[in-house]
Amino acid sequence: MSKWVQVASTLAFGGMLVSGPVMADTFRWANSTDPQTMDPHAVNAAPVTSFLNNVYEGLVRRDKDMAIEPSLALSWEPLEESAGWRFHLREGVKYHNGNDFTADDVLFSYERGVSETSDVSSWFAPVSEVVVVDDYTVDFVTHDPNPLFPDSIANFLIMDRDWTEENNAELPAREQETHASRNTNGTGPFRLTQRDPGVETRLVPFDGWWGEVEHNITEAIFTPISNSSTGLAALLSGEIDFISPIPLQDIDQVESRDGFKVLSGIETRVIVLGFGHQHDQLNDSDDAAGENPFQDVRVRQAAWQAINIDAINRVVMRGQAEPASQLMPPGLSGYSEVNDERLPYDPEASRALLADAGYPDGFSFGFKCTNDRYLNDESVCRAISSMFAAVGLDADLTAMPVRNYWDELRGGDFDMFLLGWSPGTFDAEHPIRFLGATPDGRVGSWNFGGYSNERIDELLPLVQQELDPEQRQAWLDEIAGILQDEVAYVPLYTQPLIWAVKENIDLVQRPDDFFMLRWVTVN
Repeated sequence: MSKWVQVASTLAFGGMLVSGPVMADTFRWANSTDPQTMDPHAVNAAPVTSFLNNVYEGLVRRDKDMAIEPSLALSWEPLEESAGWRFHLREGVKYHNGNDFTADDVLFSYERGVSETSDVSSWFAPVSEVVVVDDYTVDFVTHDPNPLFPDSIANFLIMDRDWTEENNAELPAREQETHASRNTNGTGPFRLTQRDPGVETRLVPFDGWWGEVEHNITEAIFTPISNSSTGLAALLSGEIDFISPIPLQDIDQVESRDGFKVLSGIETRVIVLGFGHQHDQLNDSDDAAGENPFQDVRVRQAAWQAINIDAINRVVMRGQAEPASQLMPPGLSGYSEVNDERLPYDPEASRALLADAGYPDGFSFGFKCTNDRYLNDESVCRAISSMFAAVGLDADLTAMPVRNYWDELRGGDFDMFLLGWSPGTFDAEHPIRFLGATPDGRVGSWNFGGYSNERIDELLPLVQQELDPEQRQAWLDEIAGILQDEVAYVPLYTQPLIWAVKENIDLVQRPDDFFMLRWVTVN
């Protein structure tokens, strides 16, 4: 059993199934980030995907222990005559509006997912064609054998073709709103009844859901609360029942109050710094106009070695984080043990590297950061900016809400940026595909800085299809070494999971930070 499966099992509350649970009152919960959209193919970000997993469903899903299990597909097997997978679909499934779920909806959702405005197209980079065999059988034909494919589409959420087309929402709405931005029609255990972006979103159980009901809530109300103190006060006053995350400094306060408990663990999300590799010049600099020093690996290494990650963990993260050396944490499939060491904190080495690169006095640059997406994100960025200043890197920090952040990064309006990444497949191939591959419209969709390495691009499809674990790991080790040697990113730490909830509520804390209403029981 992997480390992360053990963590998930340890933190699973209310694991016993109860036949015919007694229904409880309204359940209210909060998070610092509001999902940007109700469109499952428009924004590939955890706040959106996690929330919509309560409403929409995929062919497969992850259980409490993070294992893949059937969802809208009852079973699947490799294709015999070509590379790919055949999925046998669940019959009798209804959408929230009463429409029938069929294989045509899977084809439609795939076509929508690979469209130009989709943010999930990288999920389907290995796919060459989707074929509807009959109403309840569908084939995903891949360019090459791809043993990881079923795991890679756990968050591929299926939409009803008829409903989507009737409401003129055939394409995902990344830059504008459509009917699917504020309305839903899924097959999941909960259906949307009210959506007021940034204020409140209401869900109720779907009486026609095909699955076994484990929860006992009659209504679920989500409220985004960006101010951590306000959120904690709302929990302790009884206005809400559950909040994630809470400030690390408030753990003792919650644990000391009768009627409340803290759930803590380590998320699979690694927090990293990224660079504008393809930018010919800095966007925001007073003394490096017309050039981009971060295109020099010595400058990127200087940035890495200027950061005292142990001090950040001790002071800002209260010792709850784990320093990271790669784009994924230890314990997951494909982690590179041979590249387990971080570059050491060494400000003298940073100064020497900058001087060697032609910047003995350093330079100024723009640093973009969120202030409501990751745990203590703005505080971490301020601490890093201070450490940079000590070696001559003058960071002009701009911290902003996540609702504006992705547009800034997609538009290239940064010199350096903060990003958190959790591998959806729990395998090293995932961050390589999204963050390490050269962006081409199908892969590298979150590689905002345009990092590119021909050898990584050559190895990625080999990693995706290789069945021999030793050969596959050798290639993953090589890729991890390249990413480190070239300082494609600066890995910082694995983010802690800190949730607070009323003591009479049982729920499941998964290490991917997804919150599933179907596992909530109010006692």
